[in-house]
Formats: sequence, C-alpha cells, structure tokens
Amino acid sequence: MNLPNFKASLKSIASYVPEKILSNEELEKMVDTSDEWILRRTGIKERRIAAENENTSDLGTKAALKAIKRANLKPDEIDAILVATLSPDYFTMPSTACKIAANLGLKNITAFDISAACSGFIYLLELAKSLVESGAKKNVLIIGAEKASSIMDYKDRSICILFGDGAGAGIVSLDRENPIIDVHTASNGTYGDLLMTERSKSVEICSPLAMKMKGNEVFKIAVQTLSNDVVELLEKNHISPTQIDLFIPHQANLRIIKAVQEKLNLEDEKCVISVQKYGNTSAASIPMAMNDAYEEKRLKKGSLILLDAFGGGFTWGSALLHFGGENF
Repeated sequence: MNLPNFKASLKSIASYVPEKILSNEELEKMVDTSDEWILRRTGIKERRIAAENENTSDLGTKAALKAIKRANLKPDEIDAILVATLSPDYFTMPSTACKIAANLGLKNITAFDISAACSGFIYLLELAKSLVESGAKKNVLIIGAEKASSIMDYKDRSICILFGDGAGAGIVSLDRENPIIDVHTASNGTYGDLLMTERSKSVEICSPLAMKMKGNEVFKIAVQTLSNDVVELLEKNHISPTQIDLFIPHQANLRIIKAVQEKLNLEDEKCVISVQKYGNTSAASIPMAMNDAYEEKRLKKGSLILLDAFGGGFTWGSALLHFGGENF
C-alpha cells in the first residue's frame, strides 16, 4: 500500500558490457570509412559486441543481478520486470523480460517488453513510477538491453559505425527522501520511416531484419526536440540548470549531446559522456552511462540528475530525479 509522503525512487543502477571491442580501425576494414571521420561526426571510438551465443536476455540478466544486489534485495523480492529493447531474443514471444525472469528463477511475476527504441529507459522510469506510487507493485526491475549487432547490416556504413551492445538495469521502489520528480515521454509517428528496423519484403514470416536511418534528418529533429523537452521539464518543475548535479543524456552522438548541453549552459563536469566507449546502445545507453558515473563516484545518493533521450518512432523523453541508491 502507498504511504504518505513516499514517492518512487531509483534505488540502484548497474550495467553489463560484453568483452569484445569493435574499434573504428577494425570498421575501416569492413566498410568505406575512417577513424577520423567517425570521431569527427559521432565522437565514437569503439563499441562492444556480444558473443554469438550471448542473447539480449543474457546481457540484461547480468545487469539485473548487479542492480538487485546494489538495492540490497533478493531476486524473489522483485514483483515486476520491465524491459526496453529493439533487439529482443525472439521476434514476438516470449518477451525478453520473461526470459530474464526465468534466468532469475522468478515464475509468478509481471514481466513484459516495451518498444520505444533509444527512449526506452525513460519510458520504463515513467511506467515503474506509476506502478510503485499506485501501490500496484513494490520493487520494479527496469532494464534497457540491446544486442544491436544482431540487427545490424555491417555493409551499411551509415549506421553500422554507430551501434553497440550492452545492458543497464535499475530498481524502482518507494522512498521518502530521493524521489523521481518528474518524467515526460512523447512520440510522433509521422517520422517513423527516418529511423526504423526494416523487415525484408519476403513472404517468410521470419525474414531478415536490418536497421535503417536517414541520419541528417534525424540529427536535426533530435537536437531541436531534446533541447525544447529538457527546458520545458526544468521550467515546469521550477528547477534551474545550475541546480542539476549531473546531465546524463542518451549516448547517440557527441554532437547532439553537446548541442543540448550548450542549450542548458552546463559545465563539462556535469555532463556524463560514454558514447566514445560504447557507441549507441539504444535503450541501454542511459543506464550504462549512469552506471559509469556511479562507479566513478560522480553519481551519489541524493544527486539531482537530468536524463534525456530521442529514438526511432520517433519517441523522446526526459526525466528529473534524485538518485536513491547507496553510495558506491
């Protein structure tokens, strides 16, 4: 049951990244590109690639176990698992969330996936906040997990240079002191064809998938949309950018991150950037970047953080919250 003055809080954060590194120099041997061009256009130096026998659910499970431990919980204290992914283990079912629940040994639990592309983790925050504050659930495990390499055309130089694999997870529970202040999500499906995972036109139901993007158009819309969204969220909650301890954006492209950072007039030390190490890990990128800040002791209990993301759909969102996890 909900209790007076208690709000949903992000009580832990964790991530998992595969061992294999795919560098820009290696990509030069695969497609017509260069390390200099990739760095200048995206800020990416390398990305992680999951092993052939490593599924999205495996990545998510490893991040989840760390998040549960850091929240001082046991797996059987989790009563919902929500997963955001654009690269699920299976085409339609079972959900990646169900696979992760099985991996954790949980049999009677709410578990489902959402499809909101790179905005997925912020969508999960909004869902988990509602579930916990309504009293419907007590401890909600939220996971952004991607094996983007499984849907990547490594002959398409416009997109294969961008994406990597990984997972991030957190626990949302009630807390009196460190609330998720506000979450905003939105979408505009009229731009859907600019960034999509396209199925083959084959009549076979399990025909191949490949991600496609019209990069220049996406870049322009993303910068404008995200800049407006974060400003509106701050103004709505009467919070100045100077009050933000950390800005943790979706790690898609360094130029997009810097454009929003400049709009908010935030110092570099307040901006968390990990795109150079992991590339774009879609729904996993925000919790992975957040985990890096946590393990570097930049993200601390009570820190006021601002999140933002933009992804295929188009979807986008932003969130304001005090981190509720114990110090590392």
